[in-house]
Amino acid sequence: QVQLVESGGGLVQPGGSLRLSCAASGDVFRLYDMAWYRQTPGKQRELVASIASGGTTNYVDFVKGRFTISRDNAKNTVYLQMNSLRPEDTAVYYCNAGFTAYRPIRKYYEYWGQGTQVTVSS
Repeated sequence: QVQLVESGGGLVQPGGSLRLSCAASGDVFRLYDMAWYRQTPGKQRELVASIASGGTTNYVDFVKGRFTISRDNAKNTVYLQMNSLRPEDTAVYYCNAGFTAYRPIRKYYEYWGQGTQVTVSS
């Protein structure tokens, strides 16, 4: 079982920066695809950024050029560097880990952290 713990959230002014961290348990972190999602009241959880086990990154349009996802496999940690923050970035940010097993059958495993609050306000 994989456990994920997010940290680094808080209150920041518009235009400011935060770096979120997600620490994972276990010794197979390098095999997992990782992602950050966010959610606000009344809205569905939405993808923000992802980084595959091989290092390939993807971003949704509303954070492209402002956010950077990275991972440090030696520390079992994934990061989300958030720059030029806007009030609409306010949300609970969740860490996600995914892994596809192929034996004995194909099965996708997915794990979630508890989330960390990010508030962008003057």
